[in-house]
Amino acid sequence: MADPVPAMFGLLVSGRLVRTDFERLEETKFMITINSAESVNYICVFLTGLLPFPEGTVGAVYFSWPDEQAKPNWQLLGILSNNKPSAIFKLSNLKQQFDSSCLPINAFSQFPSITVNAQIGISIEPAMNAELQAPITESSQNVSTFVEFTQKMVQNLYNYVSSYAVERGPTQTPMVPLLSVQKWYENFERKLNLNPNFWKS
Repeated sequence: MADPVPAMFGLLVSGRLVRTDFERLEETKFMITINSAESVNYICVFLTGLLPFPEGTVGAVYFSWPDEQAKPNWQLLGILSNNKPSAIFKLSNLKQQFDSSCLPINAFSQFPSITVNAQIGISIEPAMNAELQAPITESSQNVSTFVEFTQKMVQNLYNYVSSYAVERGPTQTPMVPLLSVQKWYENFERKLNLNPNFWKS
């Protein structure tokens, strides 16, 4: 039976009560289960302030969306530290199944899935080790955001200029006046300057 942890960590899921009932799996490994996680898109994980990290260590925060027929897919979300005691993580793009044979070995690979619900694991690790892993996750998220932005921008351009298309020539090929592309660019740039995240809505 896992030992209760004296409220070192807290978890906040939108619309639910704050939880601090992380279980200790090992001296430096902690876990909490999120029930009915299919509707959860964001979580906040934080230090409660009762116990700081030991000097020179940080907390690597992992997420698992278990498959009953496979070993847990533990993915690194990010890092908590005494200088950065809280973080908000987006889960909606992680709640998918992966080929577990291709997953890297990490701090939680040896632990079995406790339930079919999502799980958050925190591993207290030397700062240098944990921070070496973090840029990989951040880089992946940056690439994903860039791809999403590019797709939305191109779709926006296509929708805008297609409304100006006119059929010309013997084959009646749709053509777009160059002026409409320039107008789209000016409008898009203006919106981007007013709100860099306007394309997300």
